[in-house]
Amino acid sequence: MPQTVRELIGVYDADGTLLGEARYWVGARLGRTHCALCDITHGLFTERADWQRCRDQLDVGFVTYHRNDAPDDVLAAGSPAPFVVARTDGGLVALLGPEELDACSGDVEEFRRALSRACAEHHLEGI
Repeated sequence: MPQTVRELIGVYDADGTLLGEARYWVGARLGRTHCALCDITHGLFTERADWQRCRDQLDVGFVTYHRNDAPDDVLAAGSPAPFVVARTDGGLVALLGPEELDACSGDVEEFRRALSRACAEHHLEGI
């Protein structure tokens, strides 16, 4: 029986502190740091407009955390970062991990397709 997605949660492979954000930004520019979820959701300084449209078109909320501020149950369900999990009535379900997010190559539409495929594979509905 399918479960209903109540919320989608993404966790960035970066720390949410001021120092962590600066460290990630510089490292990404130098090619030393990479977060495939960041590539999908953010441009150089802010959230991408195509990501905002995608997120707003989902039937459920999509919240994001950094690896240092994500709830413990979320980290346990999807680790290692970056990843996306779904909160359902039955608990958390891991949907996309680092490899699947990398395969999106920063493309928001490809991310949406990967998310839909993952939900179908796990018999989840509601996105």
